[in-house]
Amino acid sequence: MIKKIVALAAAAVLVAQVGLSGCAGDADQDTVTVLGPWTGSEEVAFERVLDDFRAKTGYQVRYEGTRAQNQVLRSDVQQGVPPDIAVLSNPAELARYARSGDLQPLDAVLRAEAAAAYSPQWLRLQRLGTDSVYAVAVKADLKSIIWYDPKALTRPEPTTWDELVATSRALTSAGRTPWCLGMGAPPNSGFPGTDWIEDILLHTAGPRAYRDWAAGELAWTDPAVRAAWQRWGQLVLPPGAVRGGPTAALLTTFGDAGKAMVTDPPGCAMDHLGSFAIGGYADAQRPGGPPRPDRDFRFFPFPGAGDGGPSEVAADLAGMFRDTPGARALMAHLASERGQRVWPSDGTTFSVHQRLVDQDLYRTDVGKRIARTLARGAELCFDASDLMPSAMSSAFYQAVLEYLAHPDRLDTLLAELDRVRAGVDPRQWLDLPCGTT
Repeated sequence: MIKKIVALAAAAVLVAQVGLSGCAGDADQDTVTVLGPWTGSEEVAFERVLDDFRAKTGYQVRYEGTRAQNQVLRSDVQQGVPPDIAVLSNPAELARYARSGDLQPLDAVLRAEAAAAYSPQWLRLQRLGTDSVYAVAVKADLKSIIWYDPKALTRPEPTTWDELVATSRALTSAGRTPWCLGMGAPPNSGFPGTDWIEDILLHTAGPRAYRDWAAGELAWTDPAVRAAWQRWGQLVLPPGAVRGGPTAALLTTFGDAGKAMVTDPPGCAMDHLGSFAIGGYADAQRPGGPPRPDRDFRFFPFPGAGDGGPSEVAADLAGMFRDTPGARALMAHLASERGQRVWPSDGTTFSVHQRLVDQDLYRTDVGKRIARTLARGAELCFDASDLMPSAMSSAFYQAVLEYLAHPDRLDTLLAELDRVRAGVDPRQWLDLPCGTT
């Protein structure tokens, strides 16, 4: 059932997106074509990075932003007209292109000093499970965090799962809604729920189990995986736990759900979203001006992630699909200290370039803590659904939506996910270290 729904959804997205790209082959040699996931304010921010590159090199850049970049890129590659550079959040997708020879290695492109600026964990990720560098982390997000409204959460920050559950129940008993929750995120609706499952599994079963699961070696029906789903349900399914209840969560985008935390009065007290949420909170409309980090919203580490514990992270990774002088120059720029410096100035975007952490780019305590963990954290584990083959991650998204609607079907959903896992070509799985494991 899950596979059929996912296949139909993917086909619909592909039909809608075909023709948006597919013009890279017509570009002249002085123009670099880039396909990426950023639209709206994120696209405006990325254009500042590209403007700096244009001024530095004289190359022109034509950027196309779409939330369905995986589907558009797949179509472009099949037609033989890939962009020069594509930015994806799914390392498994990039690894597939590396295996097929469509993605170009970057060892001769990136200077040694640029590579030296990244921690060993980020270097391993950028090699995509090979001996060569194939990707550059353009920007990253810390996911093992829980945002909260300081005025609504007066209890000590929870450091264990039991304390988190107790905090949630105390807020409900006091007539307050503990959780903001929205599943809408086309074309990947459901991903906020996958982040919950991933964080719970990582911090209850440990990095080894998390790594095996992300690599397709641990069954979805394994007791540790099943327990992670049940723990999430324990937190968000009780009456009053989620603003509007599970049905509202299915019908609300994650951005709109989170903004309720920073309204006056707040509609919910806590929100489990990655560091990218800062931009959404800051855009919320409320009397007295926009919400500000530190004052109006803060975060605490996901229980078990503090004091050097493992943290889940995600990143947008740039890969080079056409080996041209302009593409080489832009890839080197994106990896450089100069190229990485431009974007974080907006206060909502984070680099993993270690030399930028202490250069006063991040002006808030919230920003400094996130940047430090991303660039220098020793126990980083990449977002599992982004590591999984696309068929598996799509089925995961859909299963999360079905679980919120019908939690009594959990065993059936997990069995269906295992059938999807069994049908994936073993070569499509990507096994990357999780922390030091």
